[in-house]
Amino acid sequence: MYRLRQLCLIFFLLLTSFGMAQLNSARQKTLENQKKRLQDEIKQINTLLFKNTKKEKSLLSQVEDLNIKISVRNDLVKVNNQQANLLTQQINVNQRNITDLRKELEVLKKDYAEMIQKSYKSKSSQNRLMFLFSSEEFLQAYKRVQYMKQYANFRKKQGEEIAKKTSTLQSLNKTLLEQKAQKEKLVIENRKVKQQLQQERKSQQKLIKGLKNKSRSLAADIKQRQIKATAIDREIKRLIREAIAASNRAAGKKSKNAFALTPEAKLLAANFVANKGKLPWPVKKGIVIQRFGTQPHPVVKTTMIKSNGVTIATSPKSEARAVFDGEVMTILSFKGSNPTILIKHGNFITTYKNIGKVYVKKGDKVRAKQYIGEIFTHPKTGKTTLQFSVFNELKPQNPKSWIYRM
Repeated sequence: MYRLRQLCLIFFLLLTSFGMAQLNSARQKTLENQKKRLQDEIKQINTLLFKNTKKEKSLLSQVEDLNIKISVRNDLVKVNNQQANLLTQQINVNQRNITDLRKELEVLKKDYAEMIQKSYKSKSSQNRLMFLFSSEEFLQAYKRVQYMKQYANFRKKQGEEIAKKTSTLQSLNKTLLEQKAQKEKLVIENRKVKQQLQQERKSQQKLIKGLKNKSRSLAADIKQRQIKATAIDREIKRLIREAIAASNRAAGKKSKNAFALTPEAKLLAANFVANKGKLPWPVKKGIVIQRFGTQPHPVVKTTMIKSNGVTIATSPKSEARAVFDGEVMTILSFKGSNPTILIKHGNFITTYKNIGKVYVKKGDKVRAKQYIGEIFTHPKTGKTTLQFSVFNELKPQNPKSWIYRM
């Protein structure tokens, strides 16, 4: 009975650890994918923000760019740490399993050795045939034959069990060595990432020192940019209100905040919603350098900035593309700014700011991934940026929720 309980306990431990291993393996794969994306993002940051070293970037712009890289690098360190922690857990579980298996193997080998020894003694003292022929009746002889067969089978199974557990133990030892090597590689890799992060932070601190005496003028400059962005956002909302009013007039309705949709427009809007989180990026390749919502400025922390969308850095000569089928609602030209294209998808509107060359006109039907214009590249800084937004009627949405892996 004790032997059975021991076997059940070991089986339960192995089953539990196998389940944990499966979960950890899936988690490790997710973390590995995250790490790859972060590494790709750092490469893009270096290409898009730090390649044009000859361009006359302001100190503020340099600190902002470096802040983006530091943020992503910091995320990479966190992911590496999570991977290392998972590997440590897996190593500990495997070490426990190896210890349990070794104990179980010792017991099995001891039992098997005793069985062989007893069998040998029995064989030498009493011939098996004599044991069989000494039966008093046929039924007893038959039972003795069955007993001998069962005994032989049991010995065979014990041998097979020992071989199986030995193989499992060897496999676990191999896995353990691989995990330890993988962890060591990860530790070395993370050490290098931390060194790069430390160097970048030193560079950032050095640049920030040069900005300390200009904090007031910087705050004023950021505020001025925010005022300009807010003015454009107000104009976008005004244009959306006009489009809402026009749709309601055509339908004979009086709503001020919602589009009166035709059956075709309703279907388009439903398809747009159905693709939430799966929409393509508005550029072929790029990185988000400013997030959606109200947030402190990355450098001048006391100054708050508000964004109705995201700002994406991309390479010079890059083109903006529609994220979904729709109709060009209007082209907004605002004094002192580059054109903004508004595309209507039922009761949803996507906007594309900072277009240098416009390829479409009001009323054009566009398809998903169709190029609608070339993004403007700033001649002094060399930066090519697109401000992208998603609106549901008049309400701005977080593009991160709509665009695939943003």
